[in-house]
Amino acid sequence: MRKVTAGLFHSVDGVVSDPFLWQFDSFDEDLGKGMTGMIERVDTVILGRVSYQEWAGYWPTASVDDDFAGFINPVEKFVASRTLTEPLEWQNSHLIDSPLEDFVAELKKRDGGEIAVCGSMSVTRQLLFAGLLDELTLMTHPVVAGSGRRLFEAGDPVTRLSLKDQYKTTKGNVISTYSLLGE
Repeated sequence: MRKVTAGLFHSVDGVVSDPFLWQFDSFDEDLGKGMTGMIERVDTVILGRVSYQEWAGYWPTASVDDDFAGFINPVEKFVASRTLTEPLEWQNSHLIDSPLEDFVAELKKRDGGEIAVCGSMSVTRQLLFAGLLDELTLMTHPVVAGSGRRLFEAGDPVTRLSLKDQYKTTKGNVISTYSLLGE
């Protein structure tokens, strides 16, 4: 069975939106190596509508020398949206045509590599609470962002996690990978 993962840049105060506003100079070589490791395992990406629209407006014309552009443009992408319609313009992008949880459960059964939820907070939350997210990696930067969207919200269900791996980068980022407790 394929693994579904999500990785988000994260501030000490829990903000995950718009990391370009608070990452500053903390993106270091160690963090880059971790991102490269993720790219090497992933052959399918799931995006929410907002992330899809933001990324589709940038990555298709980004420099081909950029490692992430070389990964994200050709990779198979599935988009969770109730408002977008086919055909999607960004190469290898397809709308999810069934309930997200059902689609991901079926996708996990197909042959292939790792499935990554990229940049999509609501999709990450939905799959985590549905028990379909196998790993959640938070890349915590040494900064208090002050404002912005947080991954978790008041009223979320109590969900027990198990710390699978953790390390600190040279610039003080803490990379923590969790799974649901018992997995």
